[in-house]
Amino acid sequence: MLKQLISVFLESRCLFCSRTTSESLCQYCQQKLLSHQLKDRNISWNNLSVFAWGRYDGQLKRAIALMKYQNQPDIGGLLGKLLGDVWLHSGLIKPLAKITVVPIPLHSKKLKKRGFNQAEIIARSFCQITGYGLNSQALIRVRDTQAMFNLSLEERTKNLENAFQIGHKLPKHPVLLLDDIYTVGTTIKESAKILRQQRIEVIGAVVVAKSIISNQ
Repeated sequence: MLKQLISVFLESRCLFCSRTTSESLCQYCQQKLLSHQLKDRNISWNNLSVFAWGRYDGQLKRAIALMKYQNQPDIGGLLGKLLGDVWLHSGLIKPLAKITVVPIPLHSKKLKKRGFNQAEIIARSFCQITGYGLNSQALIRVRDTQAMFNLSLEERTKNLENAFQIGHKLPKHPVLLLDDIYTVGTTIKESAKILRQQRIEVIGAVVVAKSIISNQ
């Protein structure tokens, strides 16, 4: 009886449905998450190729919100694994290629408030699956930009002007940018521009979710 009680307290609960599970999400909810995978994952925008795992809707949107706003960074590990698995099977990059993954940085104020950068959490797991190097210091966010979900394309572009600077550790290999959500591409475009100004090759970007309103 005592062992049963102890096991109940030690068991974790699915963040979606509260079923007992050894992972952040139970197998049932992971399957529901997988239903949001995109068949056409490639986005070509403004001379930059972007690879998106899923559609920013339903359970995937909920997972990202839980991770970012309810202090559940473990979900980022799961999302990074899903992204890494699909990326490896895409055939877009030769196996064992020397690539550096650069997560889109948060401003220090937002990082302190949230406690973690969701893009970096996802990138760590992605790199564990792919074997790529991780560089979280290649870019610095120097302006605390406003949330962009209600902004027009012109407002988004202006909001991100001079928001990034080159960081303290330059990548030694071609860069693959990584972010959680792709909407219209302004964040990734601005990040790539800063790196390319230093003659750093940016081969593209990978994202967990593509917004259903994104422009291609």
